[in-house]
Amino acid sequence: MAAKEQKTLRVGVIGCGGIANGKHIPNLNANENVELVAFCDIIEERAIESAKKIGREDIAIYTDYKELLKDESIDVVHVCTPNKSHSFITIDALEAGKHVMCEKPMAKTSEEARAMLETAKRTGKKLTIGYDNRYRPDSLLLKKIAERGDLGDVYFAKAHAIRRRAVPTWGVFLNEEEQGGGPLIDIGTHALDLTLWLMDNYKVKSVVGNVYHKLGGKKDAANAFGPWDPEQFTVEDSAFGFITMENGATVILESSWALNTLDVGEAKATLCGTEAGADMRDGLRINGEELGNLYTKLPELNTGGVAYFDGKSESQAARECRLWIDSILNDTEPMVKPEQALVVTEVLEAIYESARTGKTVYFK
Repeated sequence: MAAKEQKTLRVGVIGCGGIANGKHIPNLNANENVELVAFCDIIEERAIESAKKIGREDIAIYTDYKELLKDESIDVVHVCTPNKSHSFITIDALEAGKHVMCEKPMAKTSEEARAMLETAKRTGKKLTIGYDNRYRPDSLLLKKIAERGDLGDVYFAKAHAIRRRAVPTWGVFLNEEEQGGGPLIDIGTHALDLTLWLMDNYKVKSVVGNVYHKLGGKKDAANAFGPWDPEQFTVEDSAFGFITMENGATVILESSWALNTLDVGEAKATLCGTEAGADMRDGLRINGEELGNLYTKLPELNTGGVAYFDGKSESQAARECRLWIDSILNDTEPMVKPEQALVVTEVLEAIYESARTGKTVYFK
């Protein structure tokens, strides 16, 4: 029998800013099972420029995403817009019969995220969220280690997203109305997603949070991306959460764009279990006790290839794209399930609420 010819998926990208051009478009364009057919941005020149960058001036250009969704030949849509518009664009795309990858976070609010999930279930279309740190070699190995039971019962964890001075000064990152928050919803969301996924624990009991606006008001502050405008800095510069799970496990989430510390680390997790522990602070480290002695193991990560040869090395963004497209072609669940992303959004929202009210937020 002749091999079944694999379908090529026609993909449209909505939002042609930094994350689209830096991650989504290059990896979609490189995927042999994808045909990029449409770009949309409220600034037409940005969409046109994105097409030029990949040498595809034949791509359809839109400034109204609803016009793009009218193209019935489009199978998949990637939503790469500011957080404020994630929910309604995703919902409209699902309703139009498209599978959707939406950039992180899932939405500004849990209500919006829940509506996205409900629409995906009702329409039968696939929905995933762009938590690409799950696809790193260290993340994938630690997930296997945890699933095998090497760590035992993980009852304490930390989700790390700390920068010393790296406030994003472009786009709408500092705009609370557009983004819904600062480092907590921007990079804290990656760390929390990674940690809960590694623990395989999404049953939250309660959340306590603190949010700070301590350094954003400083003028001419040292910053990796150049000084910020204090008047435009309407989001927090640091946020911290204390999360208690239904089984009694504790998760501490720390996030900051600007903190006076040398202990930095982004999209990393620390796990402490009854049999062993693990962390990603200085590469992947596994620690434990055996034969009456303590040990620390430093696994050699299989990143593909050898010296002077590329082999089959694959970036985390390329792996994310490939596995997402494969899940559609093979009708399997995407690696990042919308149900999981919803819990992340619920926790972030609870941290903001707890900080605002000074009270513990209890989950039903």
